[in-house]
Amino acid sequence: MMSKTLQRLLLMIFTGGLLAVAGWSSYLVYKYSSEAAEIKKDYSELNSITHGILSVNIWRDHLTSMVLNRIDDFEFTPEQEDTLVLQVENILTAGIDQGDSLINLKQKSIKGKLRKFAVRALVPEEKIRALVPMFAQTIVDEIQKPENKEALKYVIKSKLQEYSDMTHADSEVAVLQLNELLEKYGVADLKGFNRKTSEDLRELETQTYFHTYILLGIIGIFLVLWWLLRNQRPLHTPLFIISVLASLAVLFAGLTAPMIEIDARFQQVNFLLIGEEISFNDQVIFFQSKSILQVIDILFDTGKVDSVFVGILILAFSIIFPVAKLISTQIYLGGSEKLRKNKILKFFAFKSGKWSMADVYVIAIFMAYIGFQGILDHQLLALNMETESLVSISTNKTSLQPGFIIFIGFVLFSLILSTILKKMTGLEKKSRNKSQETKV
Repeated sequence: MMSKTLQRLLLMIFTGGLLAVAGWSSYLVYKYSSEAAEIKKDYSELNSITHGILSVNIWRDHLTSMVLNRIDDFEFTPEQEDTLVLQVENILTAGIDQGDSLINLKQKSIKGKLRKFAVRALVPEEKIRALVPMFAQTIVDEIQKPENKEALKYVIKSKLQEYSDMTHADSEVAVLQLNELLEKYGVADLKGFNRKTSEDLRELETQTYFHTYILLGIIGIFLVLWWLLRNQRPLHTPLFIISVLASLAVLFAGLTAPMIEIDARFQQVNFLLIGEEISFNDQVIFFQSKSILQVIDILFDTGKVDSVFVGILILAFSIIFPVAKLISTQIYLGGSEKLRKNKILKFFAFKSGKWSMADVYVIAIFMAYIGFQGILDHQLLALNMETESLVSISTNKTSLQPGFIIFIGFVLFSLILSTILKKMTGLEKKSRNKSQETKV
C-alpha cells in the first residue's frame, strides 16, 4: 500500500500541473479574446453603415462612376437626333430674328443707312431661313463625328468630375482614421482588410475556444478527482486548496473574456440605378462586445449616480464576494482554531454564498441575450425587402461568447466547492467530537 505522504505528494504534483495548465489557458483566453475584440471593433468601424451605405462620399463615387460610364456609352437615338436638330433650328432661327431686328432699327447716320441697304440687297433673308434645317442637320452631324463627340464627352466628364471633387460630406478626421486602420493592418483597401481580418479572427476564435474547453476540462478532472478520493480524508485539504486556486484561474478568464456579442448588420444591399448595380455587403448597423470588467468600467466612466451604483453592485456581488469567498475558504482550512472563529472569515467562507449574485448575473446575461436576439430578429426582419430595383438582406449575429461559458463553469464549480467545504468541516467537527469523547 502507498503511504499517505506519497499519495499526497503525487496528488499535489498532478493537480499542480493541472493548475499550471489552467493558469496558462486562462491567460491565453484573455490574450486571444482581447485581440479578437480589437479586430472586431476595427471591423465594425470600417464596415459601419456611416462609412458605407450612409456615406455621401461613397455615393458620390458610385454616382460619378455611373454617370461617367453612361457618358462613354452615350449614342443618339433617331428620336433624340430629331429633337436635337429641332433645337438647333430654333437657335438658328432665333439668331436670324435677332439679326433682322437689329438691321431694321432706324439708322440716323449715312454709314448706318448704307450698311442696312447693303445687307438688304446682298443677304436674302428668306433664302437663309429656308436653309436653317440643312444648317441644323449639318451641325448635329458634326457633333456626332467621333473626334467631336470625344471632345464633347471630355468637356462634360471634366465638369462632372469637378463637381464631384467639390463634394466632401465626410469629415477629414473620419477619413484619416479609416486610412490609419487600413495602414494598421497593412492593407490597401476595404476588401483586403475584410479578407485579412476574417482569416485572423477565424484563427483567434479557434484558439480561444480551444483553451476555453481546456479550462472546462480541467474543472471536470477536478470533479472526477473529488469523486474518486471522496473517502481519502487526508487528501481533501490539499486537493481543496488547489481546486480553489484553479477556480480563481477560471474566474480570471471569465471576467476578462467577452460574455455577449451584439451584432446587427445588413448582409447585402443591392440598388439598381441608371441601369447599373450598386452593392453594399456586411454593413454593420450596431456592434458591441464586452466582458464583465469592461461593463463595470463603462458604468463607472459615465459618472452618473445610478450607473455607478449598478457598477458597484456588479463589482461586489459578481467579483469581490466570489473571490473573497474562495480566499476565505483557503484561510479557514489552513488557519488556526482561533483564526477559524473570526466572524468575517466564517461569513465569507460559509455565508457569503447567499449574498453572491454571480449565478444571478449569469442568468441575467443569458436572458439579455435571448431578449436582444428576439428584438433584433424582429426589427431586422422589417428591413428585408426585394423589389426590381432594391434587394436588402439583414442579419443578426448576436451570440454568447467564451466568457459566458467560462463564467458558468466557475459558478457551478464554486458552488460544488462550497458544498464540499461544508462536508469537510462537518466531518472535522465530528472527528473532533469523537476524539474528545474517547479521551473522556
